[in-house]
Amino acid sequence: MMLNTIALWRPLLNRQIANVGLRSLARRTFTQSTFLRNVQINNPPSTTPTKPLTQLEIARSKFSPEDLEAARVARLAALGPYISKLPEKWIPYLELMRLEKPVGTWLLLLPCYWSITLAAYSINAPLSTTVGAIALFSLGAVIMRGAGCTINDILDRNLDNQVARTMERPITSGRVSVPQAVGFLGVQCFAGLGVLLSLPFECFYLGAFSLPFVAAYPLFKRFTYYPQAVLSTCFSWGCLLGFPAVGAPLNLWVAAPLFISNWIWCLTYDTIYAHQDKKFDIKAGIKSTALAWGDKTKPIMKGLTAAQAATYAMVGVMNSMGPGFYIAGAYALARLYNQILKVDLDDPKSCWGAFTSNIRTGFIFWYGIVFDYVLLLLGYL
Repeated sequence: MMLNTIALWRPLLNRQIANVGLRSLARRTFTQSTFLRNVQINNPPSTTPTKPLTQLEIARSKFSPEDLEAARVARLAALGPYISKLPEKWIPYLELMRLEKPVGTWLLLLPCYWSITLAAYSINAPLSTTVGAIALFSLGAVIMRGAGCTINDILDRNLDNQVARTMERPITSGRVSVPQAVGFLGVQCFAGLGVLLSLPFECFYLGAFSLPFVAAYPLFKRFTYYPQAVLSTCFSWGCLLGFPAVGAPLNLWVAAPLFISNWIWCLTYDTIYAHQDKKFDIKAGIKSTALAWGDKTKPIMKGLTAAQAATYAMVGVMNSMGPGFYIAGAYALARLYNQILKVDLDDPKSCWGAFTSNIRTGFIFWYGIVFDYVLLLLGYL
């Protein structure tokens, strides 16, 4: 009987073959792993780097799309049919001056009109002198109000990006850089100086005293709840300038109560204006009389309007005004009181409507003064 040697050796042969196969597989695996490792080292996987958000994108992310769209639509609508047709590069600079929103210019200019006409009445100045002063003040108000708004936007650029309504302003939206705004401010100040030098010297040095208030106003909202008091001082300065503008002596018995009356008026309407943004101002840490007075705003404004009426009446008595002054003044003050009653301080649209209505009220005050001045020129007073 012959032994089947092949059958006896098969397990051993199979084991050796298996070991050889494993060693071969291991060598191939090691070689492949080494190759892949070298490939990864020399050619790291490409990853698309995440682009960091710009400061503007971070600021815009704080608001809802609806708020941002409303701000954009409001900005474009304010440009109107004329400014919107100008070269695109000009528009941001005109927006820096707020030329598309002349409300502030009128509210700055109207006290100047009052003062000029009251002074002209007091010395029976010729109409040509009065009209000339009004024309120069009108040009100066446009320029210097624009300069004040430019200063405000430069200093407030990191606050404006926290309020939806002001996110679209030229610097905050990135359409004008800070160096460009500073250069434009220099041009405006130079032009304003030219207007000021065209007026009597007394207007020059009186006007110069107002500049610290103009420059400081944007800073006050950071640490006091009464920045409106500083703005009211700026907007009342024209009450002093009208007298020397027509060659009249500065009669403080008339100019001082006029200044106080206008100061109170400005404090009232700018508080209404501040109520538009109060929900954003709270988050941004911006202070205002709207936040300081809160639910007591209307009672306080009623008291202020009564004080305004008293000081305005004092102006009439001290300047020996005629009937037009008192009739128009009474009607204008009644409008202001009615405005306080009707405005909804929690509705931005209502606040804006009440704020802008002060232009008409300011003109009514002036019409009464003009009426008496014309009567004087005609010899009826």
